[in-house]
Amino acid sequence: MKKILITTGGTGGHVMPALNIFDHLNKKFDVKIVTDIRGKKFINKNKYSFDTIKINQISKNIFKLPFSLALMFISIIKGYLYLKKNKIKLVISTGGYMSLPFCLSAKFLNISIILFEPNMVLGRSNKYFLKFANKIICYNKKIMNFPDKYINKIFLTETILKKDIYDINIQNGHISEVPKILVIGGSQGAMYFDKTIQEILIDLNKIKKINIYQQVSDESKIDEIKKTYAKNNIPNSLFTFKNDIYEYMSKCDLAISRCGASTLSELVKLCIPFIGIPLPSAKDNHQYFNVKYYEEKNCCWLINQANFEKLNLISLLKKIISSGAVYQDKYSNLKNISYQNKWDDINKKLIKLINEN
Repeated sequence: MKKILITTGGTGGHVMPALNIFDHLNKKFDVKIVTDIRGKKFINKNKYSFDTIKINQISKNIFKLPFSLALMFISIIKGYLYLKKNKIKLVISTGGYMSLPFCLSAKFLNISIILFEPNMVLGRSNKYFLKFANKIICYNKKIMNFPDKYINKIFLTETILKKDIYDINIQNGHISEVPKILVIGGSQGAMYFDKTIQEILIDLNKIKKINIYQQVSDESKIDEIKKTYAKNNIPNSLFTFKNDIYEYMSKCDLAISRCGASTLSELVKLCIPFIGIPLPSAKDNHQYFNVKYYEEKNCCWLINQANFEKLNLISLLKKIISSGAVYQDKYSNLKNISYQNKWDDINKKLIKLINEN
């Protein structure tokens, strides 16, 4: 069996796709996952076997740069030895600075490299390694900053999701009598939502009773936020990170979300209309372009955090939950996209890709 290594960085946006790709390939190939210290918290160790390697990010501080480069050289040696020891024949990188030492080592060892880019903007590490890669898995051919000379390396597929998502019954396109709202801040962007979105939902509840499922930035804040919601008689379920967040999605009518590619892909597959508030600090503003793609297809609403006004969001939420036509319009457009995504079709595509590389 061909030995494959999936290397993934330390955020949920990098790790979750790596796990989904693993699920597609592990029955046909000998697949390993390697991540850094941050990434292991997103992996269910009872379901996935993975290795953790400490990789140091290159410092932007010019005075720390020599030390940083020395540590990166050590990381490259670690990657080189890992690939040799495990006789890896193909490396799949889902991004992050974790990819640097392994992709460089794979190049030295003449090992095939496949990159993964789920966003509408080409990531910086992917842009650098594109010239060395055999293929890059993408969801769209019109990716910003993508060099024209490498366009033939794009391997186009529908969004790669957890297999369990395909077994979930899609909503019927009608908002519940007591609307259920899901708030997703993502692994990096939940802090802003803790307070600001909480206040908005409390005000909305005074107009129309709601039920809330919310991701918060830190476990220590859950009790405090729960008490605030309880004081305002709002039923709620709070969490920090949830591997099977799609279970909450399937119970909800509407989402307010950051705009990581994985999160949006799951919302689209389950036909959950959403308000996208992209993380302003996301590299190259990629979250904005992720959600802009769906807004142009009339599947969602887009709000810029920089131009954010509390009353505008309350007004929008009120309009969505009080007008069936407004909601159903978005739902119908999501459904037109969602039906094209079939797990078996993607599985066959990915297996064919691996066999050819």
